[in-house]
Amino acid sequence: MSQRTPVVTCFLLRRHPGREGVPQDEVLLLRRSDRVGTYRRRWAGVSGYVEAPPEEQAYREIQEETGLERDDVELLRRGEHLDIPDKALDKIWSVHPFLFLVHDPSKIRTGWEHVEARWVRPARLADFDTVPGLADALARVYPLSKETA
Repeated sequence: MSQRTPVVTCFLLRRHPGREGVPQDEVLLLRRSDRVGTYRRRWAGVSGYVEAPPEEQAYREIQEETGLERDDVELLRRGEHLDIPDKALDKIWSVHPFLFLVHDPSKIRTGWEHVEARWVRPARLADFDTVPGLADALARVYPLSKETA
C-alpha cells in the first residue's frame, strides 16, 4: 500500500503590464538540485512536507526557499488538495496548492535546494520536465483560459 505524504506547493506569481494594457502573468519555476531527496533536476514550485497547518507551511516554505517574508507576498488562492500517485516511490503525494502574488520579485534569493529559477507563462509549464502533477496543482489555483495562455 502506498504511503500518503502531505505536501504544499506554492506558485509565486509576478504580474506586469503587457501589450495593450493586458497583464502578463508569470509563475516562478525552481529547478531542484542534486542535493534534494526526490525529483532531482526537475522543475517545481516552492514546495515542502506539511509539518504545520498547510497555509502556515506554505509561508514557511516560501521564506526558506526564496527568502521572501510574509509581507512580501499576498495569498491569492488556496486550491483544493489533490492526490498525485508515484508508483516508483510507492507514495501518494497529497498536494495542497497555493497561489501567491510577489510584490517585489527582485527580493527572491534561492538556496541549496535549487540550481535555477525561471519565470514562465503558466501555459508554458508543459515545456518543462516538472515534478509529477505540477500542472494539475497549478490548475487548482490558476485556471488557464485563452486569455491567460
